[in-house]
Amino acid sequence: MTTATRTDLLAADTSMGAVTLLVGDLQKMTDYYRNAITLNVLSETPLRVVMGRNNQALVILELARELQRVSHNQAGLFHTAILFETQADLAAAIYSVASRYPGTFTGSADHLVSQAFYFSDPEGNGVELYWDRDRTEWSWVHGRVEMDSLLLDPNAFMREHLTETAVDQAHQRSATVGHVHLQVGDIAKAKRFYVDQLGFETTATMGTQALFVSAGGYHHHMAMNTWNSRGAGPRPKSLGLGTVRLELPGTDDIGELTERLTHHGVTTHDDGATLAFQDPWLNRVEVSVKG
Repeated sequence: MTTATRTDLLAADTSMGAVTLLVGDLQKMTDYYRNAITLNVLSETPLRVVMGRNNQALVILELARELQRVSHNQAGLFHTAILFETQADLAAAIYSVASRYPGTFTGSADHLVSQAFYFSDPEGNGVELYWDRDRTEWSWVHGRVEMDSLLLDPNAFMREHLTETAVDQAHQRSATVGHVHLQVGDIAKAKRFYVDQLGFETTATMGTQALFVSAGGYHHHMAMNTWNSRGAGPRPKSLGLGTVRLELPGTDDIGELTERLTHHGVTTHDDGATLAFQDPWLNRVEVSVKG
């Protein structure tokens, strides 16, 4: 990848934090993310369940019975992408979903930089489970990473990579939120916010339909598309995406981001631990120091 000359970028060590989902049936959703996606319950109250691996939160479920399910054409979440360290770990998670919730599988693809499998949870939120190839195998051309959507046979993948050990140890293995993919109303507006104001770099585009952005040369920490939502306006309060979280290395990085957003007229709220703001579609973003 070519070295960036911009000085208004997010820190190279930026990563994604836990995604909050507002849900109508907390028990059903907890069961899915625990029994299918193989996350552990890290903490639990009657209104909120924090789920993850190795004490790292990945998905937070918050009960919101009063809200309605989001329309397929509205802005909001396209999918939460959970990244596994090995192909065997990924295969174990896919095996779990296939065994317990086979009807939630929606597709798979080899993206050159990664291998990915897609699902839809019981309330229609997209979930991607994936594994990254080593960065030395990624190809960059003129500052853009080469990605594609090639055929990836799930059965062949499972025959090659599934092991009994990986299945037995699934809940003990590490995983992270690798990226978050949003539905938005307009890609140019998304670029102005997430690249020009927030400080990500563009890593790939698909015409005027999709934008991929990252910090530190990752293939993408976030993506936005208009495949179902072209022209969508601000989101009404609804089930689905509650919060996207970014984690920065230090307080100085958050201070620089606050100054940059203020300069661009973005309203922010800082409670001393978390910087919060909304994108043009009222998707809530929270930024805190890593760890």
